[in-house]
Amino acid sequence: MRTFIINHKWVKFLLPAFFYLAIWGWAANQVGQELLLPSPALVGARFMHLVGQSAFWHITLASLFRIMLGFFLGVLSGLGLAILTHCFLLCEVLLSPLIRAIRATPVVSFILLTLVWFSSAAVPVFIVWLMVMPIVWQNMVAGIAAVDRQLLEMAQVFRFGRGQIMRHIYVPAALPFFFSACITSLGLAWKSGIAAEVLAVPVLAIGGKLHDAKVYLETPDLFVWTAVVICLSLFLEKIIKLALRRFGKVAPL
Repeated sequence: MRTFIINHKWVKFLLPAFFYLAIWGWAANQVGQELLLPSPALVGARFMHLVGQSAFWHITLASLFRIMLGFFLGVLSGLGLAILTHCFLLCEVLLSPLIRAIRATPVVSFILLTLVWFSSAAVPVFIVWLMVMPIVWQNMVAGIAAVDRQLLEMAQVFRFGRGQIMRHIYVPAALPFFFSACITSLGLAWKSGIAAEVLAVPVLAIGGKLHDAKVYLETPDLFVWTAVVICLSLFLEKIIKLALRRFGKVAPL
């Protein structure tokens, strides 16, 4: 009975939520300074006020568009580069050092550099693409390399065409790596994209509102917009998981 209660999905969601809200409320009461740590009630009231304004939705949708555009561009380019790497050894020799350098460089360095090269609206898109592409590339290279060579030999014996080999052998082997890359890179896309918006301050951007909240010491707004980023990231991760699971069911096995 106890195991059933704990494993119930609503209990597993509501129990941690109430627990951490209680800690937050207690800490805010102890601090007694809304500038330093606003109470959950104050943040909730501010959230309800902002949600009722059309500007809130324009800002949220604008940031959502930029980050998801960079995410999908990163996924597509990482997938394309992985295929090129598999087909041409020279591509792997040339790309591997570059990918390692990108992953080792702090994202803030790229943001500051791209501020010189691009407009403020294009910076988040480019940064998200730059963060997502190496993850997808590396995972897909590993996925393609994981293909069973015996299956490839069997395909040659039965004279499978390239399309059949791709459909029945490469795709099933690479799908788990692709799914993992998408889920991992989505969280990084939001972190890097919002960071880029904070520094670039484009028109209609969640990162711009975070920047303003810091400058004008509007701590409740800082909490609200941070919560919006977290909720959007978790919601989109859930949507992508469902889409990938659906794609995995209809993919040829």
